[in-house]
Amino acid sequence: MTVTHALEADVLRRQDPELADVLLGERERQATTLQLIAAENFTSPAVLAALGSPLANKYAEGYPGARHHGGCEIADVAERLAVDRAKDLFGAEHANVQAHSGSSAVLAAYAALLRPGDTVLALGLPHGGHLTHGSPANFSGRWFDFVGYGVDAESGLIDHEQVRTLARTHRPKAIVCGSIAYPRHLDHAFFREVADEVGAYLIADAAHPIGLVAGGAAPSPVPYADIVCATTHKVLRGPRGGMILCGAELAERVDRAVFPFTQGGAQMHTIAAKAVAFGEAATEAFAAYAHRVVANARALAAALTAEGLVVTTGGTDTHLITADPAPLGVDGRTARGRLAAAGLVLDCCALPHADVRGLRLGTAAVTTQGMGEREMPVVAGLLASVLRGGTEAARAREDVRELTAAFPPYPR
Repeated sequence: MTVTHALEADVLRRQDPELADVLLGERERQATTLQLIAAENFTSPAVLAALGSPLANKYAEGYPGARHHGGCEIADVAERLAVDRAKDLFGAEHANVQAHSGSSAVLAAYAALLRPGDTVLALGLPHGGHLTHGSPANFSGRWFDFVGYGVDAESGLIDHEQVRTLARTHRPKAIVCGSIAYPRHLDHAFFREVADEVGAYLIADAAHPIGLVAGGAAPSPVPYADIVCATTHKVLRGPRGGMILCGAELAERVDRAVFPFTQGGAQMHTIAAKAVAFGEAATEAFAAYAHRVVANARALAAALTAEGLVVTTGGTDTHLITADPAPLGVDGRTARGRLAAAGLVLDCCALPHADVRGLRLGTAAVTTQGMGEREMPVVAGLLASVLRGGTEAARAREDVRELTAAFPPYPR
């Protein structure tokens, strides 16, 4: 813990000891359990400092130079820094950094390009699509007519011929490429080709791989998509939030879709933290980190396969892995609970062409902690032993504590 954070924690403990205990408890939980959720990571102390800065006090509706509130001179500098760094990092003509989340970014992209009732082609939810890709419980499924494409039953890879056939049949206004549970790189050039053939916009939902893109460990959708939506946490290792990248011709439509159409005042402390994260992601150290994330994911996928789990697509190109634990005698939902009790924190997810749920896990957070390919078989062994019933939760919990003690996420 830095001196500044120690002082802030001391202030909180004096004023609100009950909440201070909650926050310290969460700090302890993160430090003593394995964070294997593919969508989570540890931000740097600098990002945390920006999140706790006085910019949290500033109301700043609008955009730099055109705010609806006074006193935004410093806020404008912070947002311009974030925008310029995002554009440089991803090679984009325009960046909007105000989106509150990845879902907010997708909502704004739809608002910029579509009207209610338009047809959209996206990866089906049972095959790894996100809620914003047509779930009936989400605005996307209620406002637009979604058609879902899927993955091949044998390979687990996106069925490109099905995508092309559905696009020709339904003539969608937009095609979405992106997933929350697809472990392979997407062929953005293919999706661009199909979108051009049917006269559709191409929206890339890059919430998961955008950090790998920043580090040169995954192909960029920016040269191909009309709009790229992303989060600033996950592998990118920034604050929880969203961003949108696009060409200059769509800049005004995107900005107006964010504010005033879907959001109010910008969260300036979060935007400042995004600027910090973009700056960190532009370094050689981050590029090395991104490649280590992928190497660790491949090592973990191989180790899980050796332990008897069925890893979808036979491996991964990215930070995430999806796997079926059924060969170990347990379904995904039960496995998640059993593993959580042992200190291994991950998600369950739908498995394509199956009625059962599997596991979804990632290596971004453990890589930030300093773990490498040598530790991945250890993690896989702990996971498999718990699921087989060979190790009691309490014993596994101690093994996890011992492992994480060697790799603290923050200095103590």
